[in-house]
Amino acid sequence: MRINNISLLLAASLSVSALSSCGIYSTYNPEKVNSALVNEYAEAVKQETDETTFGNLKWQQVFTDPQLADLIERALANNKDLNNAKLNVDIAHAQLKGARLSYLPSVALAPNANRSRMLNNWSEWSYSLPLAVNWEIDIFGKLRNNRRGAEVAEMQAQAYEQAVRSQIIAGVAQCYYTIAALQSQLDLSRETAVLWKQSVQTMRDLKEAGRMRENAVVQSEAQYFSIEASINDIEMSLHEANNTLSLLLNTMPQKWSIPASANLNQPAIARSSVPMVELAARPDVRASEMALASAFYATNSARAAFYPSLAITANAGFTNLIGSAIMNPAEWFVQLGASLTAPLFSRGQNIARLEAAKAQQKQALNNFEYALMSAAADVSDALTTYEKSLEKQAWLAQQVENMAKAVDITNELLLFDGSTTYLEVLTAQQNLLGAQTAQITTNLAASRALINLYQNLGGGR
Repeated sequence: MRINNISLLLAASLSVSALSSCGIYSTYNPEKVNSALVNEYAEAVKQETDETTFGNLKWQQVFTDPQLADLIERALANNKDLNNAKLNVDIAHAQLKGARLSYLPSVALAPNANRSRMLNNWSEWSYSLPLAVNWEIDIFGKLRNNRRGAEVAEMQAQAYEQAVRSQIIAGVAQCYYTIAALQSQLDLSRETAVLWKQSVQTMRDLKEAGRMRENAVVQSEAQYFSIEASINDIEMSLHEANNTLSLLLNTMPQKWSIPASANLNQPAIARSSVPMVELAARPDVRASEMALASAFYATNSARAAFYPSLAITANAGFTNLIGSAIMNPAEWFVQLGASLTAPLFSRGQNIARLEAAKAQQKQALNNFEYALMSAAADVSDALTTYEKSLEKQAWLAQQVENMAKAVDITNELLLFDGSTTYLEVLTAQQNLLGAQTAQITTNLAASRALINLYQNLGGGR
C-alpha cells in the first residue's frame, strides 16, 4: 500500500512538472515576447527615470500662469471623465480583492426546518443548522492566473486614469492659450477695422478733392466690410473655445476672462529623437502593455481549463434528523470530502477557447507595438512643429516690423506727394494684417506644440 501511495505521489509530481512547461504557471514578462521593439521597451523600463526631463516635470512646473493653474486644478477636481476613470480604478481594485479572496474557503450557513402532515396528524419538527465549507485547491493555476489578470487590469485602469488626467491638463492649457490667441486676434481685427474705416474716409476726402477715383473708394470700403465680417468668425470661434473650456471644468457654458497677452513660456528643447525610456513613461503605452499582460494570463487560464479541479468540502452542524428518524435532543454532525472534477467532453470547446485566447494575445501584441510606434511618431511631430514654429516666429517678427514701415511710407507718399497709388496702400495694409494674424497663429501653434509634446511624453503628474 505504501508503494502505491509513493507511486501516486511521484506520478503527481511528474504531472505537475510537465504542466509547468505548458505555461499555465508562467508570469508575464515583456522580455519573453518575441518582438525586438518590445524587448527594447523592456530594457528601457529597467532604467531609472530622469525627473528633470520635460515629460517628467510636474504640470505646475510647466504651466506657471496662476490663472491657468487655477483652471487646471478645478478641472482635475470636477471633470466627469477623470472621475469615471478614478471609479474604473476602484472597480478594478474591488475585482482584484475578489480574485485574492478566491484562494480562501467559501463558507455557507443554510439553516432549515421541516414538518409534515398526514391523515390529520402532524409529524415532529425536524431541523438542521448546517455549515458548509468549500475550498478549491489551486493545483493547476486557475485561481493564480485569474488573480494575476486582475492585478494587471488594475494597473491598466491606473494607467488609463493617468492618461485621462494628462489629457485634461493639456486640454485646459490648449483652450486657455487658444482663447488668449483668439482674443488677441479679435483685438487686432477691431483695431484694424477702426483704422480702415478712417482710411475709407480719407479716400472719400481725396476723391472730393479730385485726387482719387471712385473705384479706389469702393475697393477700400469692400476691404473694410471684409474685416468686419471676419470679426464675426473670430467671435464665433471664441465662443466655442469658451464652451469647450467650460465642459472641461464641468460647469455651465460661460465666458472666461483670459488676457490676450497670455503666453506660454517656451523652453529650449533641442533633440532629434526621444529615448524609449521616455516613451515607456506614457500612460497609454503602459495601458497597452497591461492589455498584453491581461491577454497573456487569459491564455494561461484557457490552458488551465484542460486540467481537473480539486475541491475539499466540509459540512458540520446541529440536527435532530438522522436518516429518516427524528431524534431529540439533536446531535452534532461532521462530514468531510474531496472531489476531483475533470473535463471529459468539453475538450473541443477548450481547444476553441485556447485558440481564441492565443489570437487575442497576438492582437494585444500588435496593439502594443503600434502604441510604441505611434507614441514615437506623436513626439516626433510635436518636436518638429515646435521647432519650426519657433523659427517661423523669428521670421514673422521681422515681416511685421517691415510691413508696418511699408504702411507708413505708402500712406505718406499718397497723402503728401501723390507718388504712389491707392492700390499700393491697400496692398501694404492687407499684408500687414496678414502678417500680424500669422504671427498670432504661429505663437499659438508653438504653444500648442509644446503642450502636445508635454502630453505625448506622459506629462501631467
